[in-house]
Amino acid sequence: QVQLVESGGGLVQPGGSLRLSCAASGNIFKIYRMGWYRQAPEKQRELVATITNAGRTNYGDSMQGRFTISRDNARNTIYLQLNSLKPEDTAVYFCNAESSILPYDSWGQGIQVTVSS
Repeated sequence: QVQLVESGGGLVQPGGSLRLSCAASGNIFKIYRMGWYRQAPEKQRELVATITNAGRTNYGDSMQGRFTISRDNARNTIYLQLNSLKPEDTAVYFCNAESSILPYDSWGQGIQVTVSS
């Protein structure tokens, strides 16, 4: 099993920045891709960005440019840098890990990001 712990969320003013972190533990050697998703109130969960073990990144529609995903393999941690935040970025952000063994998908508990003046 893989455990994921997110940190770094909070309240920020429009135009501000945040950096989210997600630390993985447990059966991490079978993880081949990690990423971030978000879910705003009354909306479906959507892809923000993913990153493979090789460092290949993929971003959801309209996510690239203001958001940057990165990883620190030594710390088993991924990061999501959020810049130029807008009120519509307000959501719960979830960390995800994809493994080659069951359970194939693991999720963190989610962390709130609120963009408001």
